[in-house]
Amino acid sequence: MNIVQKSAHRKFRKKSSILAKLIEAKLIDPADADACEEAALALPIGIPKALFKRIEGRHLDDPLVKQFVPTAAEGQLSSLELSDPIGDRAHSPVPGIVHRYRDRVLLMPVLTCPVYCRFCFRRNQVGDGRLGPQQLKTAFEYIAAKREIWEVILSGGDPLLLTPKRLSNILESLEKIPHVGTIRIHTRVPALDPDRVSDAMLGALNIKKPVWVVLHCNHADEIDERASDCIARIVKSGIPMLSQTVLLKGINDNQNALISLMRTLIQNRIKPYYLHHADLAEGTSHFRTTLEAGRNLMRHLRKALSGIARPAYVLDTPGGRGKVPAEQCWINPSDKDSDWWIEDLAGVKHLYSEEVETKPPR
Repeated sequence: MNIVQKSAHRKFRKKSSILAKLIEAKLIDPADADACEEAALALPIGIPKALFKRIEGRHLDDPLVKQFVPTAAEGQLSSLELSDPIGDRAHSPVPGIVHRYRDRVLLMPVLTCPVYCRFCFRRNQVGDGRLGPQQLKTAFEYIAAKREIWEVILSGGDPLLLTPKRLSNILESLEKIPHVGTIRIHTRVPALDPDRVSDAMLGALNIKKPVWVVLHCNHADEIDERASDCIARIVKSGIPMLSQTVLLKGINDNQNALISLMRTLIQNRIKPYYLHHADLAEGTSHFRTTLEAGRNLMRHLRKALSGIARPAYVLDTPGGRGKVPAEQCWINPSDKDSDWWIEDLAGVKHLYSEEVETKPPR
């Protein structure tokens, strides 16, 4: 058990009233209280007050309830599941840095989130804590020494839980590194804890180098009026936004839910970026679909949505080997080297030839 986990456990013990409130709100069956408490020792329960008010009184199968309220199912572990499902540790040369791809790094300055997703792939790391001044200095020195690094992605945890001053100091330090061309911030805050996005926070985000905000959003219901207003303020301040979504069984694994989500994102000026196949995190098998189901959904999305509204369906390969496209290939080779079979949106295959035919001069 690492220090962060221990700290997270203490934090849960101090706030065990969260469990009682969820039971009182009939969001947890009292018979499952012990199992849910065990689940909260592995991953803390974290639900902002505004979000709690939104889910209070909803059915247990509600998409928002299922994402953030623990269940007894989290105690069901599979032999295929991993404590580090995408191999972060193998690619962490210094604390707070994950360097898996040559031209970009992940910088995790904070391990706390505004809300804890029950399917989190970093469930054994997040909970409490942030990088100290010396650790941040070491992280900046690592980035500065690797001239191939062009993009820095702030994640964690949720970087928008930092105070505007702390975030500003981090962004300004990264901006001073000449070869860093752009910065990405992955966050849940604009949709689920929008009051945190103050004028001071927007000011911190507006530096000379381009900063992109990537919203983690899994269901259209997450974007209510307050969230939409917050997103509008971010976009109007000149910061472009993308989204990433996790494909989750019983939450968004149907055409209507995904179409509604992607159109809602576009209407809020957010470009859908990734649809992640759920990772092999411990205790999350009840959230995972099959790759075949995901591919079938993408077939329907390709028919129903325009290019700007379609995310890339990806699988993060276990062991830290990186993301790979998970969608089916629509163009495949035939038996003849110069020919290809192309499948159209109706599922009909057509032969496409690249063979060069010469014709005699007239």
